Amino acid sequence: MFTGLVEATGKVTSLESRGEQARLSLDIPFAGELTLGDSVAVNGCCLTVADLSDTGTAFDLLAQTLRVTSLGELTTGSTVNLERAMMVGDRFGGHFVQGHVDAKGTFTRLEPSGQDHIVAVSLPENIRHLCIDKGSIAIDGISLTIAELSDTEATFWITPHTWQATHLHAVKPGQGVNLEADMLAKHVEQLLAARAAR
Repeated sequence: MFTGLVEATGKVTSLESRGEQARLSLDIPFAGELTLGDSVAVNGCCLTVADLSDTGTAFDLLAQTLRVTSLGELTTGSTVNLERAMMVGDRFGGHFVQGHVDAKGTFTRLEPSGQDHIVAVSLPENIRHLCIDKGSIAIDGISLTIAELSDTEATFWITPHTWQATHLHAVKPGQGVNLEADMLAKHVEQLLAARAAR
């Protein structure tokens, strides 16, 4: 379980294809505090530490992960958002984020607005109905509040701190983005679907 409050950013040192799978290696600021099997959200996708070495912290990407997320689009030097799994007793400042990507969209707008920035992302049909105006969504692992919502995209106002503390200052329009809808919205949808099926 994560909060969507990005702890640090890291850099991709390699993305090695292994047939339908891949191995992603990252330069992580808190690598010395990790052990094998730890969970780390990388751009909002919960991954398991598979190897720790001088060349970086490595994670195995399954075929499903490559199909559903934008992680396969990363290149050497790409900046990624990082968050370690919550510990019991931690403050909970974002929203419930599982690190289970629901859809992949694209960044459609990135522009300054005074000291802030405006960021918009496309919303695929399978996630749009789970979004509400002023509701929460995780984009590349960042817990954000939807400022404006249309049939095809969500727009966010980004504070200077979030702009600098995450990878947002390094992304480009058209770049892929991982989207995770609010967990409560997904549960409500399932409950209503089950009731309607009776």
